[in-house]
Amino acid sequence: MAEPKESVKLPAPELTGKQSVELLLQQRRSVRSYQKLSLNLAEVGQLLWSAQGLSDIRGLRTAPSAGALYPLKLFVVVGDVHDLSPGIYQYNPEEHSLLKTANGDLRKSLQSAALNQSCIGDAAIIFVFTAVYQRTTWKYGERGVRYVHMEVGHAGQNLFLQAQALRLGTVVVGAFDDDKVSEVMNLDSDIRPLSLMPVGRK
Repeated sequence: MAEPKESVKLPAPELTGKQSVELLLQQRRSVRSYQKLSLNLAEVGQLLWSAQGLSDIRGLRTAPSAGALYPLKLFVVVGDVHDLSPGIYQYNPEEHSLLKTANGDLRKSLQSAALNQSCIGDAAIIFVFTAVYQRTTWKYGERGVRYVHMEVGHAGQNLFLQAQALRLGTVVVGAFDDDKVSEVMNLDSDIRPLSLMPVGRK
């Protein structure tokens, strides 16, 4: 019998910030160098919620989705977070929780799959945006592929602005070997990686 996967309940997200959206937009920059400092669980939860969290009792999320079909699956590769052991976790928006899918610090493996970009290996955590295209294309046909790509952009910008609000650094990484990332993440064949966002303290 397979061992039950570790589930981690995340702290409730904060809904009031100290900075305006306008200021965050003005301050947002791509950051590829991070201090060797840990993140905390509340920060990780806030970032996850900003990208794909629930924002309505009807199940709507913080990022728009064509037909509210939500094809994105958000994973986080954890290396250095207080009270969260290294490994790969999948975000569950409905429960605002994490489900551990792999053990161990896999940041360097993911860095290798991402053309050896140092920002991936140096970050405290890496957010891995993936999608099941069929969740959208069954309704919209091939046009749905475009909608999925638009959606990952919306979610990524949400995470970018939230990182800035938390005084954290991040960058959107699109240069990687899809098959190698899928292998590191042990993704099912219908789940495709779309972008990576390493996060660390500036």
